[in-house]
Amino acid sequence: MPQNKKETAIQGWHEEKNSAFLYQHLAKIEQGSPLETLFLNLALAAEKQANLWLKDLSQPDINSLQYKTNFRTKIVVWLITIFGPKAIKPILASMKVRGLSAYLGYLAGHAPIESSFNLTKEKQHQSIGNGNNLRAAVFGVNDGLISNACLILGVAGSTTELNIILLSGIAGLSAGALSMAAGEYVSVRSQRELFEYQIGLEHAELIQYPEEEAAELSMIYQARGLSKIDADLLSAKMLENKEHALDTLAREELGLNPDELGSPSKAAFFSFLAFASGGAIPLIPFLANLGNYALYTAILFTGVSLFAVGATLSLFTGRNALYSGLRMLLIGGFAGLTTNLIGHLVAQFGVKIN
Repeated sequence: MPQNKKETAIQGWHEEKNSAFLYQHLAKIEQGSPLETLFLNLALAAEKQANLWLKDLSQPDINSLQYKTNFRTKIVVWLITIFGPKAIKPILASMKVRGLSAYLGYLAGHAPIESSFNLTKEKQHQSIGNGNNLRAAVFGVNDGLISNACLILGVAGSTTELNIILLSGIAGLSAGALSMAAGEYVSVRSQRELFEYQIGLEHAELIQYPEEEAAELSMIYQARGLSKIDADLLSAKMLENKEHALDTLAREELGLNPDELGSPSKAAFFSFLAFASGGAIPLIPFLANLGNYALYTAILFTGVSLFAVGATLSLFTGRNALYSGLRMLLIGGFAGLTTNLIGHLVAQFGVKIN
């Protein structure tokens, strides 16, 4: 047997055994609820899938296999017990826990599916959810604005040298924007790696065991309110189109939304741009060389921008724009005043910047 095929089979066997172990634990947590049956059935299905992987191994290889709950799985079980499944959704997805869409929908109190048409509505809702990119951009601007304004005010509390204040602001903007970009890149890259890894396993199973994949998908639809007949028909229909089958399995089995996985480089760029845009606002008066009026103008620019950001966020929260703007202004003002006071205290105790 080719080594890569053998390694794939052993890896698949371990993944399914881990999944079965987690399903049994989730069934205990949901004991007495409709989802207990779902997870018990999924545990049996995972054990069946594990046995199917054994068909690709020789008898000596099979005899050498021995499943032991690894440290990672034990940690996940502990996290589920302490924090609950909903709080660790990404970890459960990485552990190949199927049924997350049904499970998390149940925990959130969502109505079960009553017909196959609801799936179309759900996908539309997921696409609409991508509008959160605008909200993330507004928060990025706000982060840059508050953090750099606080840095400038803190340094200004310790020195009146405009060049030092300007240099500190530029350094803060650069460091903050690059840090945000790096963090966003790693975050999105990690999400993509998770998806690529899981979808690779699903692709292998879909090719080798399409009937078993359809049966697992049917169980999930049944847990979401469909009868067994309708669930079997729907799962068969969703998987008959090979082009979209993997997308369906990612959404319904693993709770992953491929539409939410953007480009790491683009995410990093826009994160950098959003933070830098906010961080540049309190720097403008110093760059314009306004002299003694630079600091007061920076405070004015920052205050107006904070109010504008707060008012903009009211579009997402539904709160009154005036209230949201004033609240953001007060929060940012308190942060700026505190850092300025700290700068004064530092200078008072003999650490003044010359």
